[in-house]
Amino acid sequence: MTNASTAMARKTNSKRGIRESNELLILEAAEQVFAESGFKGATTDAIARQAGVPKANLHYYFSTKEILYNRVMEDVCSHWLAAAQSFDKTDDPSTALRGYISAKMEQARKRPYGSRVWAMEVLRGAPAINSYLHTVLKPWYEERTKKLNGWIEAGKMDPVDPQALFFMIWATTQHYADFAHQISVLNEDNNLSDTQYARATEQVCQIILKGVGLKQQS
Repeated sequence: MTNASTAMARKTNSKRGIRESNELLILEAAEQVFAESGFKGATTDAIARQAGVPKANLHYYFSTKEILYNRVMEDVCSHWLAAAQSFDKTDDPSTALRGYISAKMEQARKRPYGSRVWAMEVLRGAPAINSYLHTVLKPWYEERTKKLNGWIEAGKMDPVDPQALFFMIWATTQHYADFAHQISVLNEDNNLSDTQYARATEQVCQIILKGVGLKQQS
């Protein structure tokens, strides 16, 4: 590679890095504003202010509020689906489910706005993500359900309905994001500490694993 081509490659990588950094900044701000104000109440002005960028810069990366919203929703879902990597790394249901539950709890803690904006979207009938639910979430869900049924047939866990199990995991873990204020009130008006959150994660794992006939692992 010549000096000129090397310089061009560095410039291209630099531009790509700047673009990715700016997009991430805007997406994080949008996630919070959409979660707090809803799709209709959120404005690109408010999102730009939250991100600390000029409105023109926001529209350079995301030309409309709808495009930005859809990108936020897809990003949230992709992040959630990645939590189930433990299903692909082991054939032990206890290890897989514990890894999934723990990852979902951590996501609820670190990315509560994502959970809230997703809940708001689904509550209004998922008009923006209905196609995504059918083409991405449903196949993902069916593949994991197939694995759960395989473990059940092999006698590795109790014969439970995989759908009910997934719904229970989602409802429990996402509660820590969607109802964080209520949890704070019941915790003497304090957010859960690191120790309390770790204990809550262990308790959720223990209760769910025990409920499907699996031993809790430390």
